Amino acid sequence: MGVRSDYWDQPAFETIRPRRVLSPVVFNSPHSGRVYPPRFLAMTRLDHLSIRQSEDAFVDDLFGRAPHLGAPLLRAHFPRAYLDVNREPWELDPTMFAEPLSDRFNTTSPRVAAGLGTLARVVAENKPIYRERLTLDDARMRIEGIYHPYHAALQKLLGEALAGFGLAVLIDCHSMPRIGRHGERATPDIVLGDRYGTTCAAPLVDLVETIFTSAGLRVARNRPYAGGFCTRTYGRPQHGVHALQIEISRHLYMNEATLEKNAGFDSIKALLDRLVQTLIGIDLVALAGHGAIVEREAAE
Repeated sequence: MGVRSDYWDQPAFETIRPRRVLSPVVFNSPHSGRVYPPRFLAMTRLDHLSIRQSEDAFVDDLFGRAPHLGAPLLRAHFPRAYLDVNREPWELDPTMFAEPLSDRFNTTSPRVAAGLGTLARVVAENKPIYRERLTLDDARMRIEGIYHPYHAALQKLLGEALAGFGLAVLIDCHSMPRIGRHGERATPDIVLGDRYGTTCAAPLVDLVETIFTSAGLRVARNRPYAGGFCTRTYGRPQHGVHALQIEISRHLYMNEATLEKNAGFDSIKALLDRLVQTLIGIDLVALAGHGAIVEREAAE
């Protein structure tokens, strides 16, 4: 007998569409979900704050102006500790399950070894999530019922952009723990991941970097985050689909211990509003040709 969906009475994710699509840019926030099903909370040994340590908290809010400005936003409501759609669909840790896993599952990836597979074993600081082992029915419920529909929604958005504009640009939106200790120099505030130049046109990455550096932020590329499953899977510039992962250091906009917005939130949101506006104003012909990227004059 299968397991009833933990989100049977509410959406697990949503696509927020603009009234009029003005751009081929698609924003994706797969890790900002903060709706914790009661059954899942009953399964975890962690308190309500500890279980949230894997969240990209408020990232969907930070990019929330995108639909108002002309680009769709796909965002998860399910938390990353429950299901990670930035993984292969069946990256599972065999120690987490009561039944043995067959060869069809990817049980040996570095992410599984770290406890961060499609169904995570741990949250930040290597804290185990579950009291007891899971059933494969539970995994199937999450992956077949939520993971696959999520990616179908993302593929639909990218396909619509490609059909409507001749290209598509995926901006995969994330946050990261502060890298390095307080006072260390040259630790990045932003990490841009394009899988070492393979998933996104270089002028687009250059433009995004310039927006952040002009605001006084330190930007790194591909280290320590080169782009996850979504960036790697959907970024195919040779086929007109570009993908760029953006990691924002959480200390810039929130208290990492209490998960509360801090005094920097509004300024970071304003900067990301500017980023979104700039991306929506990209010259599409220049981008498709990998030439210099310029902003279109705003249409009245």
